[in-house]
Amino acid sequence: MSRGPVTRFKVEVLDGERTSRREDVVVTEEPLELRLEWPGRPAEPLVVTMRTPGSDFELAAGFCLGEGFAVRPDAIRTVAYCTDVKLTREQQFNTVTVTFDGPPDREPPQRYGVTSAACGVCGQQSLDELAERDYAPVDPVQVPVDVVRRLPDLLREAQPTFGRTGGLHAAGLFTATGDRVIVKEDVGRHNAVDKVVGWTVLNQQTRSGLVLAVSGRAGYEIVQKAVAAGLGMIVAVGAPSSLAVDLARRFGVTLVGFTRPDRCVVYAAPERVLHG
Repeated sequence: MSRGPVTRFKVEVLDGERTSRREDVVVTEEPLELRLEWPGRPAEPLVVTMRTPGSDFELAAGFCLGEGFAVRPDAIRTVAYCTDVKLTREQQFNTVTVTFDGPPDREPPQRYGVTSAACGVCGQQSLDELAERDYAPVDPVQVPVDVVRRLPDLLREAQPTFGRTGGLHAAGLFTATGDRVIVKEDVGRHNAVDKVVGWTVLNQQTRSGLVLAVSGRAGYEIVQKAVAAGLGMIVAVGAPSSLAVDLARRFGVTLVGFTRPDRCVVYAAPERVLHG
């Protein structure tokens, strides 16, 4: 069976002239193979991503929405661990099959390959290709500035595994008043976003009016996933990239970076959505 979100190791601590030995916990990183199937087509591998075990079904659903395979709310019929008898028990819990009710809303490529925990597959797509997916500009979200500045701390309060390991990212969805809807952790920034978005997909929860907060920088793949999910604001602890700013401005996403309790930097805003 797949390991949990943390793994224990015996370590040696060198502290000045002193040496001690103890047990330490580190964040678990394991591969997850995503397979797609629909009536008339058996399950076929699409991608392998390095992730922290946990919320695997949400990750798969969020990935499919972000890549345009599951635009319709009811496009996904089931998400389940693979029961292929050829796989070991550990491999079965590291393989997820997404079953669609018919052909996906966008034709999947033959295979993406392997992605790391550092960047998303969708980061390989161009701005023009995203525009061809007919994503509409997102609806702006009106949020008080004091709420925006508090979001990183509110996100941090919901990161128990980070508190134990210090080694993974988080993404969360919050209301415009700062109420937490869902927070997920993962070794990969993009995986954490997929998990929170996928949670809304599998639980049929609306994303309208919600704000996406991320614990690290706001790269292109983070903004792309927000656009696909119809999220109108991203609040990041770190910096955005140039491509992220371009994408946010193109699709009307408010993008805020370097967010602290006393300041933040607004890189993109379709209108005055920050107030107070």
